[in-house]
Formats: sequence, C-alpha cells, structure tokens
Amino acid sequence: MFEHCILDRFGTLFSSSEAQFSFKKGSGCRNAIYTVRKIVEQFTKGGNTVNICSVDLSKAFDKLNHFGMYIKLMKRLIPTELLALLENWIAGCFANVK
Repeated sequence: MFEHCILDRFGTLFSSSEAQFSFKKGSGCRNAIYTVRKIVEQFTKGGNTVNICSVDLSKAFDKLNHFGMYIKLMKRLIPTELLALLENWIAGCFANVK
C-alpha cells in the first residue's frame, strides 16, 4: 500500500527503458520469456544457433551504497520530501540470516 501511495504522488518522476519488462504495469517475467522464446524461434528456424546467458543480479542490490544512491537522486532533482521518505524507509530496514 505504501509503495502505491509513493507511485501515486511521485510516479511522474520514475521512468525506465522501453526494453525493461519488470516493474511496469501490464508487463513482467511472462512478457520477457515470451519475447526471448520468439527471438530464439526466429533464429533457429533459419538454421542458426542461439546462445543465451543470464545473470542473477539480486546480490548486487544487497551491496547498494545508499549514500551514493541519495547523491544520484539529488542530481536528478528528486524532491527533498521524497528523498527524506526514502532515507527514513531504508534506514529502518534490516535483515537477519539464521
């Protein structure tokens, strides 16, 4: 619910590439898988070989420098109220692995 409130108020500030499938309304993994399958089918019908490589980037987000992120957001002229909201939200997050 909280994320929806942020998107409702600040949604115009967030944009991404048209090539990105995830985190977009009406688009997700299903769309990405469909696109990859169609491209592979097109090349293999022509007798070509297709090699696919995937990378799991989930660990990259565990090591995000939050202060660096804030600086980049400030350079993009993100409103200070949104920056403060993000800072307070992230500062309260923690994880514990047992």
